Amino acid sequence: MTRALGRRLAWIAAPLAIGVLVLAVWEAVVRIKGTEPYVLPAPSAIAASLWIDGPSLLLSLLVTLRVTLAALAAAALFGGAIALLFSRSRLLEISLFPYAVILQVTPIVAIAPLIIIWVKEPFLASLVCAWIVAFFPIVSNTTVGLNSADRNLLALFRLYGASSGQTLRYLRIPTALPYFLAGLRISGGLALIGAVVAEFVLGTGGTETGLASRIIEANLRLMVPRMFAALLLLSLTGIVIYALLDLLSRLLLRRWHESAIESADE
Repeated sequence: MTRALGRRLAWIAAPLAIGVLVLAVWEAVVRIKGTEPYVLPAPSAIAASLWIDGPSLLLSLLVTLRVTLAALAAAALFGGAIALLFSRSRLLEISLFPYAVILQVTPIVAIAPLIIIWVKEPFLASLVCAWIVAFFPIVSNTTVGLNSADRNLLALFRLYGASSGQTLRYLRIPTALPYFLAGLRISGGLALIGAVVAEFVLGTGGTETGLASRIIEANLRLMVPRMFAALLLLSLTGIVIYALLDLLSRLLLRRWHESAIESADE
């Protein structure tokens, strides 16, 4: 137990030590070279801006986070449902999956202005943009998971006369759950990216929405420390979203799946 605790602390301390070292070098380089804040602000200037502008930035972050979580929930719901349909019909998967791929590979920056024109309502437009980016990993991973059920177990279920619904519930869905959760972890960060991209487009149109508009405003006013502070909040939000989804995955899988079961020497 002590060894496992020490290993966990090392996992936390090692990246923190690297981060502190990078910030120290960054601060030293900026101070020694006398770099202007509008070119590259020092970490201390970013921290001061975060302290001063923190309340307003956090309020804007809540707007971005609301879009992100709504898009992630929609992606999980519709992506999982579409994957279930694909697993039930090979013809349906062959017919529709290429269009899902097209949505995934089309740059959201290119289609976001069109979506905003068509949808008009800012929140829904941002939600659609974030959903388009987030839903494909869930569809793709869950479809693979549903089709990865052990063939011998499938034959055993058929031998005992299990219905297709029972096979889905007791074999295919448990098999697909780790794949679904892996896709969900990927989609968490992508939903945040999609929300920010949509807000950038809205912000350039004069509509203030979310933290991206703060970044645009700071950039136009050459308030680079504030811009870095907003970017820092976005990065930390992405890390927190991933960590929470990873924790959810471990809680759901820790008792039965190899990916989450800790070995005896850990």
